[in-house]
Amino acid sequence: METSSKGLLTQVTQLWNLLDDLAESDPEGYEKFIQQQLKKGKQLCSAPEPQLCLQTRILKPKEKILFINLCQWTRIPAPQSTTHPVPLAVGKPEDTTETSVIHTDAYTVIDVAYNPDVLQAAEKDQLKKNQLIQMAMKCIEEQFQFSLSHSYRITKFRIKGSIQRMKQNLMGIQTDSTDLREKMRRELTIGHIRSSTMSNPDHFPQLLLPKDQVSGKAVCLIEEISSTEIQVEMKIPAYEIKIVHDHNEKPLKIELKVELPGINSVSLCDLSVSEDDLLIEVSEKYRLHLNLPKPVDTEMTTAKFIKEKSTLIITMPLV
Repeated sequence: METSSKGLLTQVTQLWNLLDDLAESDPEGYEKFIQQQLKKGKQLCSAPEPQLCLQTRILKPKEKILFINLCQWTRIPAPQSTTHPVPLAVGKPEDTTETSVIHTDAYTVIDVAYNPDVLQAAEKDQLKKNQLIQMAMKCIEEQFQFSLSHSYRITKFRIKGSIQRMKQNLMGIQTDSTDLREKMRRELTIGHIRSSTMSNPDHFPQLLLPKDQVSGKAVCLIEEISSTEIQVEMKIPAYEIKIVHDHNEKPLKIELKVELPGINSVSLCDLSVSEDDLLIEVSEKYRLHLNLPKPVDTEMTTAKFIKEKSTLIITMPLV
């Protein structure tokens, strides 16, 4: 043990000597190197942040409400290109029960993390967002042997449960910041410093987080899902939405007309309406999710399917 400690001390001394030499011979390169390590360290130490929450249902093995928190996390690498698989991390399912005076709600929460750039790009493209959601649901089904409903809705809140719970679930373990810095320092070996040469000043050693900090206790699982694995190609149908007013120009209701070519039965249509949004899925062929311009009365909402025109008409009185 004593010999090992002396050897480590010798390596540390050599390491600091090399850093001192680099600072004297190439101050600009030394500064760039240090800043790069600080940036990488900060990125690797960062925690996941909530982006949006969606609600769906677990159908098997036991039917239950499922909330999926989609989070952004810089630890998750971005795909190498648009044709490469998309990495994501999936936390373990957590069953929760909320009890009120009126009733008791039981549901499951699963946290899923993507690289921030992936989620930000999807915010500008509804098709990309839907694809990411479908990929997350597919991954959950395969990883936990669940069967999920294809219908989902994006909730008003960005996260179900506390942020602290989500961070603990995805990160696996809590790490003291001082202890983490020490472990990261040990990853910076003499070989890393020596690999930085004057002939290639832009090539600096990488400071890597120890494997036990990345994987946690096997609950932070990173999988790569290719978009080609998602067979569901649901189109957004043509639609027309309008607010109907009375003779005093008071808004009364919202009317939505959706054209569904190739559909000849209302039984193929799956309709979900909340106070502020609407979701239509039709036989895994069409999918339409809309944020409604005004709150509606879901209990008084009606739907009519005109078979001859393959058109679905939804009338939603305003609250």
